[in-house]
Amino acid sequence: MVNMFRRDLRLDSWFFSFLVSLSRSLLAFAALAKNQTSKGFAPVTIETSRHTYEYVATALDWWHADRYCEQHFAQLLFEPQHSEQDSFSKLLQSHHITGSVWLKERDGVLHKPKRRRGHSVPVLVFRDKTDTKYVKVLSDFPALPAVTACAHLQWDTRTQEIATIFSYAVPAFINEFQLRGFMDEEGFVRFALIVHGHHSPYLPVFRADRQWHHFCVTWQQENGTWAIYADGKRRASASGLCAAGPAAPQAIYGQGTFIIGQDQDSLGGTFRAKESFSGNITDLHIWQKVLSTEQIEKVRSCWVTEQDLVFGWSSNALELESSVQTVTTQLLCPGPVEECRVLEVGSSGFSYASCLQTLPFICQYRKDAYWQLKRAQLESSHSLVSHVNTLAARSVVPDSVFTSGVQDMNLSVALGALDALATVLREGEMSTLEPSDLLEVLQLLKQVSDVEVQEGDDLEMLEQLGQYYMEVTELILEEQNTGTWSSVSQVVRGPMAVVELCDRMVSLLVPLLTAERTRITVQHRNIGMEVRELDLSGQELSDESYVVQTVEKGRHDFIEVPAEEMQRLKARGLRRVTVKNLWFGYGALQRCLSGTAVSQHVAASDGGYKYVSTAVGTAVISSTLLCNYQEISTSVRYRLQHRAQDLPDMLVWPICAFWNFSLSPDAGGMWSTAGCSVVTSLQDSTACFCNHTTNFAILLQVYELQMTAKEEFTLQTLTFIGCGVSFCALIVTFILFLVVRVPKSERTTVHKNLIFALAAGEALLMLSELAKSNQVLCFMVTAFLHFFFMAAFSWMLVEGLLLWSKVVAVNMSEDRRMKFYYVTGWGLPVLIVGVTLATSFNKYVAANHCWLNMQTNVIWAFVGPVLFILAVNTFVLLRVVTVTVSSARRRSKMLTPNSSLESQIGAQIWATAKPVLVLLPVLGLTWVCGVLVHLSIIWAYVFIVLNSLQGLYIFLVYAIYNSEVRNAIQRMKDKKKALSFTNCSHPINYLSSPRNTTSWETGKLGPAAESALPSPAQKDPPVKNITNRGNFGAKIPVGISSIMSPERPAVELTAFKSSVFKQGILRLFSRRCHPEAVQLSSSQWTHEKGRNGGTQE
Repeated sequence: MVNMFRRDLRLDSWFFSFLVSLSRSLLAFAALAKNQTSKGFAPVTIETSRHTYEYVATALDWWHADRYCEQHFAQLLFEPQHSEQDSFSKLLQSHHITGSVWLKERDGVLHKPKRRRGHSVPVLVFRDKTDTKYVKVLSDFPALPAVTACAHLQWDTRTQEIATIFSYAVPAFINEFQLRGFMDEEGFVRFALIVHGHHSPYLPVFRADRQWHHFCVTWQQENGTWAIYADGKRRASASGLCAAGPAAPQAIYGQGTFIIGQDQDSLGGTFRAKESFSGNITDLHIWQKVLSTEQIEKVRSCWVTEQDLVFGWSSNALELESSVQTVTTQLLCPGPVEECRVLEVGSSGFSYASCLQTLPFICQYRKDAYWQLKRAQLESSHSLVSHVNTLAARSVVPDSVFTSGVQDMNLSVALGALDALATVLREGEMSTLEPSDLLEVLQLLKQVSDVEVQEGDDLEMLEQLGQYYMEVTELILEEQNTGTWSSVSQVVRGPMAVVELCDRMVSLLVPLLTAERTRITVQHRNIGMEVRELDLSGQELSDESYVVQTVEKGRHDFIEVPAEEMQRLKARGLRRVTVKNLWFGYGALQRCLSGTAVSQHVAASDGGYKYVSTAVGTAVISSTLLCNYQEISTSVRYRLQHRAQDLPDMLVWPICAFWNFSLSPDAGGMWSTAGCSVVTSLQDSTACFCNHTTNFAILLQVYELQMTAKEEFTLQTLTFIGCGVSFCALIVTFILFLVVRVPKSERTTVHKNLIFALAAGEALLMLSELAKSNQVLCFMVTAFLHFFFMAAFSWMLVEGLLLWSKVVAVNMSEDRRMKFYYVTGWGLPVLIVGVTLATSFNKYVAANHCWLNMQTNVIWAFVGPVLFILAVNTFVLLRVVTVTVSSARRRSKMLTPNSSLESQIGAQIWATAKPVLVLLPVLGLTWVCGVLVHLSIIWAYVFIVLNSLQGLYIFLVYAIYNSEVRNAIQRMKDKKKALSFTNCSHPINYLSSPRNTTSWETGKLGPAAESALPSPAQKDPPVKNITNRGNFGAKIPVGISSIMSPERPAVELTAFKSSVFKQGILRLFSRRCHPEAVQLSSSQWTHEKGRNGGTQE
């Protein structure tokens, strides 16, 4: 019977499991609702298509509301878009939500959140007005041409008599610098400033309400300008208060006596009770300059500006009269903005309210993140929570992320909680954390990082807290928890969230730094941190490095601030800076981050490699500089060791990158390469330079090798040989064009410029390998390579434009066309290279060879124009082929109307192939093969052969088989042969005598030459459409004929033929001077006429 029951259970196990899971879910939701109600934070949930909102009716101030949402892995409600305000307000009202709720301004993503700082300070208590109580400032005051004094003040409302807050006296003037005040009948405190005995009017500054108020007074000798600020706002200002003049001093005198709470009627004494101060005062600071409104706001927020600070508040710098009491109080310093944004639900409008005011608020989740968080809670076994709470003997970790309110931990509670958590994680009872466990640990870390260090706290406990914090972080970042991190990635917005938490924890350790102890380091096996205080007042400043010994012996990572950056900070007037450094070894952090996108990333491929992936291949290291708790941006250098890569058939390419939290904030940020560059790259490490401070790593781009080492060597050898042959061929072609005196034309001029640019580029390409070792030389070679190859392609474009001008009538004179061609051929490359250098100077050259950097957009400064030129020239070639084929077809019909179909097809094929073969080298269309290189290694060989031998091809087509060049060479031979007959009794100077030359315009013989012919029968037949430019031979123009006759094609590409007329002249000359030299029989002469006397094509 039992076995039968077990069989039935197995058959219906899916149904049984479904019932169990359903009941567990219902119980969890019931417990969740119960806990939320008991805690008083029972939110109202509102769902939309993209977001889930939780309305919390419990009123909190802005900072606690923001912290509540953050600890629940949400964000305080962002200000709705203008177009969504009405609909969102109606949505809230439909859930019976009215009144005011806190908002987070949208630019808050780019700035640090507004956070209230607890500031523990000693307070001077002046209970009654007496003539004995005073406090003397023990500081040497210099001469003050400008001054700012700020303090926090509580006014005693029991009296309305004048009170002296402070007085500064020198032997020359007892009332050198004073601040006085009194409470008027309306309950406002009025201040008056005294300088050199000159008195400003009493003006109201704040209400006497027994609350702490912050005030600042400023004065400068120029125009006697003064101002009084209260609670961050300017309450009064004017000029002319003891302005500089002949009878007035130029500045407040130095070396005086500064007294708090009394008016000095003599230097350092003679006080009167009725002018004394009654109330509490603290946090007094004095600067020898006028602070700006922004700086005063920072001082009010407890961020003291140290530059030009004369006196900073410290109990050690005060001499107290015995009856003056001191107490320590906690000032709640406001954030950078006193008023925070508020949404008025009923009116669909916005307003501002004091950030300390308590209001309801709304936490905003992304919908997928919210349900991922819910799912993690429902599937939780709560084993980690029970272990920790049992060990701590109390509830230090809440049972649910949703049930916890805002917990303001003190140092002792935080230390006990992390001690218990670290012990449980260290014992390793759970090999892998559950998603809910990880979320609860992160929530606890958030609470601990918000701990406020109180005056009198044991600082040794603070250092121990840092040790436990780093240990817990290391344990949750172990590689076996990678899957858990991925399962809650939507909730926590990636593992870099824990890096932010560690950065906040490091800031808590700053109070441990003293003059004797300037460095605190916490180092575990796979995580480390350091905080240092740097004194910039020294004469010699050196690099400040943070070195981390890695697991492998003899290897280390480091990050440093260069000495020149430290010198720059010193020149800005900074005296002390704090440096925070963090290091995260390889683990779950890097594995989760490897799949993230990279901003400004171009996967480069030159045909030999295929992009595969990008992974984080090193530790993550960070550096932050602070001055007065404000971040300072500086450049840094860092070197990180690569994680071993077993990729035999892959190419690994390092990239210097940093994590940018402001990019894609919904995903927690993304990698970016802006401002970072590789300095040196070795097989096991890479050194980088970045012009800012943040969290850095080395990304390893993986490429699949598309060719073997042998194939790559073969291609390099073919390239070098082909470039060498092409270079020699181009030089010979260029010399031929210059020496043989080819008739000047647009076409020959364009050919010369193309040949020169291409030859220069080929020469530099062959020498580029020799320049790799010299950085400066490699940069110059790259720039000139870019220029000359860009010029070569520009002149290829000009070749195409020239052909187009022959096919299509262009209304432009020859001179104007040539100017345009020169601007295009040389001006365009200068512009492209100049703009590229100006915009991408630091990332212009590739890392391992002298060419443009293919890892950035710089390569498009070459590829982009080349693709455009190839597209234009392809269109031109198609047009030329169309015109040539059409002309050949018409000529064939006229001359051989009865020809066979096979001969017509052959003629059409040749008419098509001839312009393609002739124009390919000068139009650069062989470079189109580069697009196909990634498909097969065969295309790589084709590309290398065609383009490295482009110069040889130009030499063969435009020199060896160019009839114009051959005619010019033949003329040179004929000239040399004619000059050798100097022994003739009547030599004929055919170079200059018009009697023996053809006409320049008509192409006919002169009278003497014509009469010298043997007989009319022996005269050569006339040649059509020939225009002679010299003494020998007729020239048929090469290129596009302007005469569209049916007897000749519209496009003549190599139409330079040997002239029959030239042969007649030579025979005439030979017979008259040396009859025995050349004798042709009449049959031979008839054969010559028959062979050359046809129509020229």
